[in-house]
Amino acid sequence: MDLSELERDNTGRCRLSSPVPAACRKEPCALGVDEAGRGPVLGPMVYAICYCPLSHLADLEALKVADSKTLLESERERLFAKMEENRDFVGWALDVLSPNLISTSMLGRVKYNLNSLSHDTATGLIQYALDQGVNVTQVFVDTVGMPETYQARLQQSFPGIEVTVKAKADALYPVVSAASICAKVARDQAVKKWKFVEKLQDSDTDYGSGYPNDPKTKAWLKEHVEPVFGFPQFVRFSWRTAQTILEKEAEDVIWEDSTPEDQEGLRKITSYFLNEGSQARPRTSHRYFLERGLESATSL
Repeated sequence: MDLSELERDNTGRCRLSSPVPAACRKEPCALGVDEAGRGPVLGPMVYAICYCPLSHLADLEALKVADSKTLLESERERLFAKMEENRDFVGWALDVLSPNLISTSMLGRVKYNLNSLSHDTATGLIQYALDQGVNVTQVFVDTVGMPETYQARLQQSFPGIEVTVKAKADALYPVVSAASICAKVARDQAVKKWKFVEKLQDSDTDYGSGYPNDPKTKAWLKEHVEPVFGFPQFVRFSWRTAQTILEKEAEDVIWEDSTPEDQEGLRKITSYFLNEGSQARPRTSHRYFLERGLESATSL
């Protein structure tokens, strides 16, 4: 999988896709939606769609696609390679959402939670397939939140398409299994090849699974928190695990434009991200702190 576009800029979002098979423009198609990396505190979240003509669903199933969580990394890579070998009837597209994008969205002045971000990303990918000329007649989605509510929302957005949203859809429908494999392969490669904009290329990259409850991940976070500038953009600083480490390890902050009343007593750094009573500050992205800090450093 070619992630060179993501490697050039991993600070926002990146959409990647395969060519659309000619058969998918002519014949009615089923389309599956799934994601990888929703829970980790490290790395991007990847949403994927996979589609193929209804007449080729048996061929897709014959590839032995399965829920990516049940497969070893080598098996996922092998199955993705098989899908690429069958480009005459299989197509896919990805939306890679950076940790920085996720956290700044969740901590913005206007609340944009992870479920809403997930729903909108899935909707955008379905629309992208339609815009590319894919003749989508059926959509199958692995649910985020209540499946009934999610299905009704998607059905309203795509009234001419039969929409099915279910829990564990990646284990029930081969076209969703294929999407889950695309998403997981992309995320694994993105994490392995991550380019740190903070010039940390030579630092320890043994950060475990990236999930908040992984001791190795927690140890990496503690080692790579900068007392003033916070975490590298590889970290989802809106996650509670990251915020707890900031509270313990980061320096207290006083804003130069604060009133004397505001400066009575130092406040926790996370108070500038979180709504802690009526004194909560407007939130600013981690990249802002990093860039402002570097500007200040270069002016000394």
